[in-house]
Amino acid sequence: MGQELYKKVYNVKEFYIALYKGLRTFKYMTRNKKTNKMSSHLIERIMLAVTEVNGCEVCSYAHTKIALEQGMSEEEIAMLLSGNTEGISNYEVMAIVFAQHYADTRGNPSREAWERIVEAYEMEKALGILGAIRMIMIGNIYGIALSAFRSRIKGKKIDKTNLLYEIKMIVSIILLLPAALIHSFILNLFNVPLIDFG
Repeated sequence: MGQELYKKVYNVKEFYIALYKGLRTFKYMTRNKKTNKMSSHLIERIMLAVTEVNGCEVCSYAHTKIALEQGMSEEEIAMLLSGNTEGISNYEVMAIVFAQHYADTRGNPSREAWERIVEAYEMEKALGILGAIRMIMIGNIYGIALSAFRSRIKGKKIDKTNLLYEIKMIVSIILLLPAALIHSFILNLFNVPLIDFG
């Protein structure tokens, strides 16, 4: 689809932060999907938009396949993977632009951008949008390392990463996921806000 790969490379700390934040908001995405507040198409548009910003090969492939199976056109998918939101309703474009902003700031959106999303969609749906963004951020961060490793094995030179980085990121999930589950549980237990601003 012409997407530039490996636009962003994340470290283990960023992966851990993305994991526990994503685990905290995943339920809002599923709840919004279950109650039809968020369509499958909106979720895939968000996921494709974030993947475009990060440049993850495996996520691009996987979410293109899912979007096609859900009936999205190849043209719309290609547009989203090139950062173009033309033809998407203004109502959904706000969520997609926020998703791009979230990825572009490496998971540190501005307070003003978040407040506009809450105002436009109300808190429950805004949290569903945030949940979708954070889940694809987790996938992208992991997928970038995995894609680079797969390409390296096939003999393709990867300039933005190295073998040690790729292995470290791929294996880190074994330790990070249990820690992130506990971390997110504790944060939820103490009602720590779901989003913070640097």
